[in-house]
Amino acid sequence: MKNIGIWIDKEKAHIVVCTEKGEKISTLQSNVEFYNPKGGSRSKTRWGPQDVVQDSKYLEREKHQLKAYFKDLAKTVMDADALAIFGPAETGEKFEKELLEKYPQLAIKIKTVTRVDSMTNNQVKALVRDFFKKDRD
Repeated sequence: MKNIGIWIDKEKAHIVVCTEKGEKISTLQSNVEFYNPKGGSRSKTRWGPQDVVQDSKYLEREKHQLKAYFKDLAKTVMDADALAIFGPAETGEKFEKELLEKYPQLAIKIKTVTRVDSMTNNQVKALVRDFFKKDRD
């Protein structure tokens, strides 16, 4: 039985593989650019034009980067018997939605999508281990 737990955010995913032999953790970096708009600027003339920040351009780029990240992550966990997704924001839910749309054979293996705060590697391993131990009982 190969149970996989993923702690995911926009920056990286910690993948914990639980087998009868124990746990192994690896990290997948996302390469999603951090975007923080600074706002437009005002013209020097009194009623001159304003420069507008193009949010849609950045959001579209982020969407494509997330899709590539999710594709890499799905390939990494394709051989799982059961899948648990944890994370601090809505990235886990977006990953679940992507699996439902593009990888239904993997989506049916999802046991939970739960929001949790940031954690150390050891805390992630313990969370995944405890989740699958409780799931077996």
